[in-house]
Amino acid sequence: MEQKQERQAGGAAASVASRAQVAAPDAPRTPETSGFPETPEAPGCGFSLHDPAGAGSALLGADAGASVSTGTVCADLIDQLRVLEDMKSAISGLQAKIAVAFDLARRQEQAERGVPAAERGNGAAAEVALARRESPTKGSRLLGLAKALVTEMPRTMAALDTGQLNEWRATLLVKETACLSAEDRAAVDEELAPDTGTFTGSGDRAIIAAAKAAAYRRDPRSVTQRASHAASERRVSLRPAPDTMTLLTALLPVAQGVAAYAALTRAADTARSTGDPRARGQVMADTLVQRVTGTAAGISGVEVQLVMTDRTLFQGDSEPARLKGYGTVPAQWARTLIGAQDTATATGYEPAATQGSSPGQGSAATHKSAPDQEPSPAQGSSPTHEPSPPQPDFGVWVRRLYTAPDSGELLAMDSKARIFPPRMRRFIEARDDTCRTPYCDAPIRHIDHIVPWRSGGPTTLANGAGLCEACNHTKENHGWSTTTTPASRHTLEVRTPTGHTYHSKAPPLPGHRPSRT
Repeated sequence: MEQKQERQAGGAAASVASRAQVAAPDAPRTPETSGFPETPEAPGCGFSLHDPAGAGSALLGADAGASVSTGTVCADLIDQLRVLEDMKSAISGLQAKIAVAFDLARRQEQAERGVPAAERGNGAAAEVALARRESPTKGSRLLGLAKALVTEMPRTMAALDTGQLNEWRATLLVKETACLSAEDRAAVDEELAPDTGTFTGSGDRAIIAAAKAAAYRRDPRSVTQRASHAASERRVSLRPAPDTMTLLTALLPVAQGVAAYAALTRAADTARSTGDPRARGQVMADTLVQRVTGTAAGISGVEVQLVMTDRTLFQGDSEPARLKGYGTVPAQWARTLIGAQDTATATGYEPAATQGSSPGQGSAATHKSAPDQEPSPAQGSSPTHEPSPPQPDFGVWVRRLYTAPDSGELLAMDSKARIFPPRMRRFIEARDDTCRTPYCDAPIRHIDHIVPWRSGGPTTLANGAGLCEACNHTKENHGWSTTTTPASRHTLEVRTPTGHTYHSKAPPLPGHRPSRT
C-alpha cells in the first residue's frame, strides 16, 4: 500500500513538471530543468527521488563496507534540492500564466454582463489571493507580476520556466521596469536576456542594479519622473517584531530622511557626552518616541487596548495577553505595561479577582490613556495611612469582557441602528483583532454588516465583522457573498464568484484553552 501511494505521489509531481514544460515548449529539456531525472531513482543511490527520507535510512543502515558512501548520499540530496528548486520556479511560471488566463476570463464574463470597462477585473486579484492562500494585497501584486511576465517580459518568463530565476528575482526585474512603457519594458527584457544565463550566480543587488541601468538607458525621463513621483508615496508603517518589539518604518524623501536621522544622531551624541549610560541606538529610539508623542512613556491621549484575563491582571497568572495592532504578549510584560505590578508592590495591596467574571469566563480589556482622564474604581485606591504609589504617565481603566467558557467567544448584544454604535464597534474589534477575510491580517478599518443592511441584515454582533478597507470593497463585487456558519466561535464563510468557499474563524480571547476531546 505504501509503495502504491509513493508511485501516485511521484506521478502527480511528474505531471506538474510535464505541465510546466508544455507551458514553455521552447525551453531546453534537460534532466536538471525538466522537473525530475530520467529515471525514478536518483543516480548512484538506492532510494527514490520521491522519498528523500530514504536517504537517511539508507545511510544509517549501511555497514562500514557498504557500497553507499556518505559522499554519494550527500551529493544526491543536493541534486534533489536543485531539481525541486527548478520545479518551484516552473510551477511559479505556470501559476502566472493561469492567473492571467483567469483575469482575462473574468473580464470577458463581466463584459458580457455589461460591466463598465473601468470596473472590469474588480475582485480578480482577491480571488487569486484566496486560491494561493495569500492576503489580498499580496494577491494584487502576484496578479500584476503575472501580467507583466506573460504579456511584456517573455524572456524573464522563460528564465522562470527553466529555473534560471526564481519568483522573487523575477519580481525584482518586473519592479525595476514598472515605470517603462510596454514597448520599452520588452526592450529591456530583450537586452537583459535572463533566459540565457545572464544572472547565473548574481545576487539580488546585482539584478536590481542591472535592471535599473537598462531602464535608465532606455527611457531616462520616465525613470526620473518615477523618482519625483516617489515622494507622493511617503508613509509610516508599523509591523510586529519578536519579543514584544515593533518595527516603526518611515518611507521618506531622502533629504527629510537624512535630516531626521541626523537630528536623532545629534541628540544621542549630546546625551552620551553628558554621561548618559544608554547605548547610542537606545537614546535615538527613546528620543524618537518622546519627540513624536510628547511624553517619555510614548503615550499621549491615545488608547492602547490590551486584552487579558482577570487572572492575569489581578492574580499574577501566566496566561498571555493580546495587544491590539501587535498580537500576543507575555503576561508579565502586560502587567508591567499598565503598572499593575508596581502598584501592588508599592502599596502592599493585592486587588481581588472579583473585578472580572469567574475563572475561564472573563477577560479584562485595559486601556491606557492620557493622564488627565479619570481611572475607574477597578484600579483600586491606596489607603490614606499608606504611602501613595508612583503615579504613571497615563490613566488606566478596565472594561470587562465576558466570554463563553467552552469557546472563548465574546457574548452578544444588538442594536436597531444601521450604523454600528461605538460600544458595539469596540466589541467587534476586540473579537476579530484583524481583518476577517481569510489570509488577510491587515488592521481593521471598517465595521460592516456580513449580510448587508439592504438585504435585511440586522445590526448585531453576529452579523458584524471587522474588515480592512480593501476587503470591505471587494465583498461588494458581483458574485461575492459572506454568511455566518454555526460553530463554537464566530465563523464566516466567504463565497467567490467561481463558487469556491473559504472560512474565517474569530480568534479566541486570552484565557481560552481548546478542548482536546
